[in-house]
Amino acid sequence: MHFIRHSILVSVLCIPLFSQADTLDNALSLFAFAEATYPELLSPASPEAQETQGFYVRYYTDTEIYLGVQGDNVYAIGGAIGDDLMYVGKVSELVSVQDSDISDLLLSNRRSACTYYAENRFSSVLDLKRNILFAGSLQISVEGDECIFVSNSIPNHDFNDSSAGFATNVSEVSAEFRVPVAPVFAETSTPISLSTDNAILLNGVKIDLLAAGCFGVGDGKIGCNNSDQPWRYDPMSPLAQFGTDQHNAHTQPDGTYHYHGNPQALFDQDPDSESPVIGFAADGFPIFGSYISDNNQIRAAISSFQLKSGNRPSGSSDPGGTYNGEFVDDYEYVQGSGDLDECNGMMRNGVYGYYVVNAYPWVLACYKGAPDTSFNKNGGGPPQ
Repeated sequence: MHFIRHSILVSVLCIPLFSQADTLDNALSLFAFAEATYPELLSPASPEAQETQGFYVRYYTDTEIYLGVQGDNVYAIGGAIGDDLMYVGKVSELVSVQDSDISDLLLSNRRSACTYYAENRFSSVLDLKRNILFAGSLQISVEGDECIFVSNSIPNHDFNDSSAGFATNVSEVSAEFRVPVAPVFAETSTPISLSTDNAILLNGVKIDLLAAGCFGVGDGKIGCNNSDQPWRYDPMSPLAQFGTDQHNAHTQPDGTYHYHGNPQALFDQDPDSESPVIGFAADGFPIFGSYISDNNQIRAAISSFQLKSGNRPSGSSDPGGTYNGEFVDDYEYVQGSGDLDECNGMMRNGVYGYYVVNAYPWVLACYKGAPDTSFNKNGGGPPQ
């Protein structure tokens, strides 16, 4: 049954290039080519493309064949193909595709499976303070039951504006993250920690929420690598002065650019529709932007964390003062006080996801699934 694959490969140069590729464009191009080349197998042509379990699929009723695209992989089953799923090849081997320029792109796709985002992406952006151009690079592919993100950690937007105070200059830093195609809930949630990056966004930049700075440890900015240490500063608090730019991001000592909150660039901040998927957490569940539809009204999702009331302890190892959000310990989870659960996620329309909020915990506070080991940091986590 490999005749389809061999014949398609012979004809690969017959398909014209198209711009701003995405996986739906790729799938439709593949379907059109295969139908024109094998009308005896794929008939009638141009049935409606369905979305199921991370695949784009067309079913050909005359021949009872299913042709499916999952990420950058093509499969066929049924009819003359047989009852065993046959791997046909990579989309890029079968039709010509172009990398997608995502410079300053606002995302719009709400599909929850990571396979729908498998493509090569690039950007051209500026370090504003240094007036230096950077080229962002992100390749998303599918291998077996995993989506693989390979990035140089450069965003798709300008960075390091006048509000920033980066301790080190931004550098290209190679990173690879893997998330499950079909994430599952664990028996218990796993709190975020210094030892694990939290998420990879669809512009190739990671989220790393916790700071390695605590009250009473060094200068409060680095060196607090004990996850149980109290009074950890929240980098998103203006009182903490962690030097983030207008995208709520700054650098690690090796120059890795990373977010501590809302990127302010990947989704519409004043939308008339629900926010898209902007990335995937370390456990594989999607991360949505801030906005949901509530009785046909678009509004921001609400965190269920609240500032504690009163004053902090004022012992020799305590900061004292009021609970004002300077420290992550200033907050507590109050079940039912907002839309989101203790991990800052919720189930909507049969899909569980985390939501970006402009309040603590900003993106997520724990994982509902098991974080993939590719998000583990070396040595317990670098200073943030």
